[in-house]
Amino acid sequence: MVQLKRSIVCFAMMVGAAMYTCLQAQVITSPGKTLTVKLSSAADGTVTYTVLAKKDTILLPSALGLVTSGTDLYKELVFTGASKTKPVNENYRLLYGKKQQVHYNANQCVFHYRNKQGKPIDIVFNVSDDAVAFQYLLPGENAANTVVTEEKTDFRFKQGVRSWLQPMQVAKTGWERSNPAYEEYYEQEVPVEKVADNTVGWVYPALFKNGNNWVAITEAGMKGNYCGTKLLTAGNGKFTTGFPDKREVVLGGGLLPVIDNNFTTPWKVIAVGSLKNIMESTAGTDLAAAQSLNDVSYIKPGKASWSWINSKDDYIIFKEQKKYIDFAAGMNWQYCLIDADWDRKIGYDSIQILADYAKSKNVGLLLWYNSAGDWNTVKYTPRNLLLTHESRMKEFHRIQAMGIKGVKIDFFGGDGQSVMQYYIDILNDAAACQLMVNFHGATLPRGWARTYPNLMTTEAVRGFENVTFNQHEADKQAVMCATVPFARNLFDPMDYTPMNLYKLSGNLVRRTSGGFELALSVLFLSGIQHFAESPEGMQHIPENVRSFLRNLPVSWEQVKFMEGYPGQYVALARKAGNKWYVAGINAAATPRKLTLNTAALGSKFSLLKDGDKPASFDETKGSTSAAQVLEIAPGSGFVMVIE
Repeated sequence: MVQLKRSIVCFAMMVGAAMYTCLQAQVITSPGKTLTVKLSSAADGTVTYTVLAKKDTILLPSALGLVTSGTDLYKELVFTGASKTKPVNENYRLLYGKKQQVHYNANQCVFHYRNKQGKPIDIVFNVSDDAVAFQYLLPGENAANTVVTEEKTDFRFKQGVRSWLQPMQVAKTGWERSNPAYEEYYEQEVPVEKVADNTVGWVYPALFKNGNNWVAITEAGMKGNYCGTKLLTAGNGKFTTGFPDKREVVLGGGLLPVIDNNFTTPWKVIAVGSLKNIMESTAGTDLAAAQSLNDVSYIKPGKASWSWINSKDDYIIFKEQKKYIDFAAGMNWQYCLIDADWDRKIGYDSIQILADYAKSKNVGLLLWYNSAGDWNTVKYTPRNLLLTHESRMKEFHRIQAMGIKGVKIDFFGGDGQSVMQYYIDILNDAAACQLMVNFHGATLPRGWARTYPNLMTTEAVRGFENVTFNQHEADKQAVMCATVPFARNLFDPMDYTPMNLYKLSGNLVRRTSGGFELALSVLFLSGIQHFAESPEGMQHIPENVRSFLRNLPVSWEQVKFMEGYPGQYVALARKAGNKWYVAGINAAATPRKLTLNTAALGSKFSLLKDGDKPASFDETKGSTSAAQVLEIAPGSGFVMVIE
């Protein structure tokens, strides 16, 4: 049994130029004793935490605390005691994700502090064998109209730790002032002491390599009374917690976290371990709030056809959408998405005809909406129908009666508290009308797919649509695809809209092969996977590949990390029923040789990889071995089915 230990031995620790004179320390370890957290109080009353993986220091002493509009809960804190360490054992089910049945086992301890005015703050730590998580609790009653003005949480790494970071976008910039949308390229493998100053910040999940250990930092358990946060560069390997830009609000609502009675913050989650441990971890959903929906019978993961990715705005017309419904039906895909301006170019009456036609083909329709009020200038419609509860319910009831299965809602306003509440209000109202939801131009969902399983996917990535715009984007696609499984898609569903098997439109040259693109159908996790292939393009693809896509599972039971390195290559195995689906890609400029223990997954395999001609595939069948060797060319990939 892991026990909380206290020490009143004074000692000094030099970290950079800062001296911490510790007056007392507390320790909590994980059930398997793989991770340890040490809390220390300095002479000035500031509190720090240190994270260790066995004997390796993962985080140097890092600050804890809040500042509110009513009081300082960061400095001059006095430790008043701690709860007994108690085990946390939870079993939960994900309707889609990297695992279906999840067991979460951690040790929890609540540390109690008071400031000089006697105001309490508790810090709750959950330590599992693959993650450290903590949140702040302000117990009792709190004055109305009080907000958190600063979160003092920081993360301090020793020099030499390498980072994979995505910059935050500046609010009210970009096309039609539609940023931020979590859609930038990652800064690859930058030593933390050399991470550039960035006043805008870095988004979650942030990935780090600390010796043999990997670290992924994210948030979970986001409620509508808090704002999304980000990491800010503070120099010398230190990252602080940043709040959103003051312009990241909707409907004139609030920016900062609103303190209510017995107020709790979202969890800061720090996944730690080998790359295999990180890639198989469910820490991002473990710390999310439990499922809040009573009825989930209408929530059905699936695959979708989608015309816009290839034919763009001019073809959101009746004839084209009917063609894509037929495409979905022929591919045994469950959905077809009709994108922007459908209300003007097709109209509700004709959408009803399409919905009825799709139903006859066992295909469900999804409809696009513009979230925008006054926070950007995007002209696409339907616009402004989702701004209030009354308007949302009227529209949602209308399309539910038409047989529509879900909505894609685009162009959100950032990470302010009012925006977070807006997301949650939409999810609750959509659930009341049995509609599934896809957020685009949106924030990282931070574990919401567990709490609100009608949230099928969220963009928050520089997805394939960018590849269709210009050659520069196409040139950078492979590295992005080899990065996001380790970062953006680590815990939360991601609507990258993958898998263009044949060719890009226009004169663009694709830098990835058909095998690479096919592998993304397995590598990327999304409750509804929108595929970026056209009916015409699919006609050039061999029947055995089309058969693979018709039978591809829509949800997974288990995941195994095989091999990989962020930004270079990755191979994963996902289980459905009695089969394992192994997929791998190589984004490097040189060939990559993989040695995979496929015998651990089954006795026989079927392998699809690139043939010697464009859009061609070679299929190999055989018996598995403990050392199956595959060589993957640059920009290439494969899929393998094992049973």
